[in-house]
Amino acid sequence: MLKKITMGRLDEHSHEPPLTPFLAVIGKNGTGKSTLFDTFGFLSDSLASGVEEACSLRSRGGFERLVSSGVEGSIRFELCYRETPESQPITYELSIAADEKDRPYVLEECLRQSGNNSSSTFFSLNEGKGFAWTGEEVFAGEKVEVSLTDKSQLGIAVYGVIKDHPRISRFRDFLKGWYLSYFIPDAAKGLPKAGPQRRLNARGDNLGNVVQYMEKEHKERFGDLLHRVAGKIPGVDSIKTKRSDDGRLLLCFNEKGFKDPFYANQMSDGTLKLLAYMLMLEDPQPPPFIGIEEPENGLYHKLLEVLAAEFRAHTTGKNNPPQILVTTHQPYFINALRPEETWILEKGLDGFARIKRAADDPLVCSLVSEGLPLGGLWYSDYFDARA
Repeated sequence: MLKKITMGRLDEHSHEPPLTPFLAVIGKNGTGKSTLFDTFGFLSDSLASGVEEACSLRSRGGFERLVSSGVEGSIRFELCYRETPESQPITYELSIAADEKDRPYVLEECLRQSGNNSSSTFFSLNEGKGFAWTGEEVFAGEKVEVSLTDKSQLGIAVYGVIKDHPRISRFRDFLKGWYLSYFIPDAAKGLPKAGPQRRLNARGDNLGNVVQYMEKEHKERFGDLLHRVAGKIPGVDSIKTKRSDDGRLLLCFNEKGFKDPFYANQMSDGTLKLLAYMLMLEDPQPPPFIGIEEPENGLYHKLLEVLAAEFRAHTTGKNNPPQILVTTHQPYFINALRPEETWILEKGLDGFARIKRAADDPLVCSLVSEGLPLGGLWYSDYFDARA
């Protein structure tokens, strides 16, 4: 589970509170919620395609557009996580710069494990050259000199597939397993080619394929899911499946007052979005980290607190539950949050965004303890900076 992520200057003496299993980042328009969310997408893309391509994907516009205005030098990340709640934290540091031809490359990369007031680096690269320790324990294996021929590739992408480096492999698998939702309802309304797929993709255009997989491999669990989703959507009596002549599995929504069912391509964006999120949470092998940007879009406001409760429930109470991060500015969703789960982004007078936790504001905590909902406080500007 992610314990901390830092962008920009790395501060070895920082003492930020750890991230909770379910957390939300809120803020006004223009404070950087989408930028923060895309940080996770950028790291995922860098692992899959290298930093040069990642800088240009998803309309990022290249390295020069990712560097803060008026700032020179590299882009830096620090990510801290635990493999299990009991294990020692592992920190991943990444620095990306541009060469004389303005092509981005990995300047520095490091993995270290902390414990007992000390830390041990077991993987380190500087401009593609460095070392990696083999085995499960630092200093118990062998220190190997390593060198990359392509400095645009992450070292963990290369050495994470080598059996002799299990700790690098586990971190690579952790990062590779992230799921980021950019759900597009119109994409989910199409009829994909037949064939079951285990996990919903980022756009959600394989919703029908995931339905096929769940109906085939987890029929009872899928039936229970459809029953629960139908109970949460006003006007929907039941949701069933029907196989088409060409072998595709269709979702049939039976609405109160209508004899014939409606199909997925006829349903509202909000209905499909709720189904997609619930289906995502029912993944028998959930990803270690799930990011969802503004889930409130298209959803009936009374469903937002229900959805937040579902997100929280799926981050606890089972083996290896996912960690879920949401960005939002919808007060009804924020009403369902706890102060320790709520992080507020705000832009300073210098133009740079800063983040703080609602739980660290004594006034907000006092008002919540008296029964006032967080969303109402957010709507009433209690989260704004106070002199």
